[in-house]
Amino acid sequence: MSARHEAAGTVDAGRPEAAVQPAPTENMRAPLAALGGMPPARPPWFDAALAQAPQRTTVHVHGADIETLAWGDIGQPGLLLLHGNRAHADWWSFIAPFFAAERRVVAMSWSGMGGSGWRERYSMDLLVDEMDAVAEATGLFAAGRPPVAVAHSFGAFVALRYAADRGRRLSGVVTVDMPLQRRERGDRPRESGESSLRENAVYPDIASALARYRFAPLQPCENLFIADHLARLSLKPAPGPQGDGAGVTWRFDPFLWRHLRIGSPAQDMLASQCPVAVMWGADSVLIDRDMIARIRTKYPSGMPWIEVPAAGHHVMVDQPLAFVAALRGLLAAWPRAGRSPGSAVVEPPTPVNPA
Repeated sequence: MSARHEAAGTVDAGRPEAAVQPAPTENMRAPLAALGGMPPARPPWFDAALAQAPQRTTVHVHGADIETLAWGDIGQPGLLLLHGNRAHADWWSFIAPFFAAERRVVAMSWSGMGGSGWRERYSMDLLVDEMDAVAEATGLFAAGRPPVAVAHSFGAFVALRYAADRGRRLSGVVTVDMPLQRRERGDRPRESGESSLRENAVYPDIASALARYRFAPLQPCENLFIADHLARLSLKPAPGPQGDGAGVTWRFDPFLWRHLRIGSPAQDMLASQCPVAVMWGADSVLIDRDMIARIRTKYPSGMPWIEVPAAGHHVMVDQPLAFVAALRGLLAAWPRAGRSPGSAVVEPPTPVNPA
């Protein structure tokens, strides 16, 4: 999510110094604006995936109703899909159906995001409890083996905290384009100050809101049909700018980061009680490739490191079918080949705290 609250997307988690942010284009700043509120053409595979509608329920966790989407049968191996900052469960609604024939697949919206309830105060411990309660309530622990969690961006920070605290309840965690920096640069996780927080903008109609939707960090978007799908499901009714009740606004709590602090994802990765795999987009500006090349040699050889070609930070948006293929291949051979709980890692990367 960028610093401009009238735009929606996933986390702008800070940019490694070595990464080069491309000069913004109109496609990057407002990919849907030229459509004037009209939906773009969609390929058959996308419509076929969305036709496999999930079961939509909520799970009550510490005073908030957590939105859940579920595909497949209880008793099949579990797959828990976790979205990034200020996104929602439907970021996975065109991905999950590809796994539903052989797995019980569940996507959830963190509290304060998507269709989940808002809180007065958020914490990593609460988010970990949400993750655990959703997995339990939706039958992900009912199979003969623990589920795998696949977590994008900010969601990976929560998944790693879960892996450190309760990782033996998982077969593994797959982080997807989790922002990384090197320790020796002196980087420290940034904390969000209240000065950057303000009420979400309200728009007179859906077309006006869609024209303000963008991804963060800024990146080109070729798959406008996916951006349109995500943007429309990021909106909810709100009193209009003139107080007439006809407006729309974004479905995330703009004050979520007032108290929420990430902690140390690097230490959580070290302390993980289950295998961890790392996936990222080859064109992501949030990944330091020199660091990855050096750090991966320090990890056990069985730990998977997967780069998805021609993908930026939002891997499932940029290359959805390649992402599905990569995840299928990983799940077929892993986590049997993953690192065992408690194995040491030398010089861990330092994920950046999203703003």
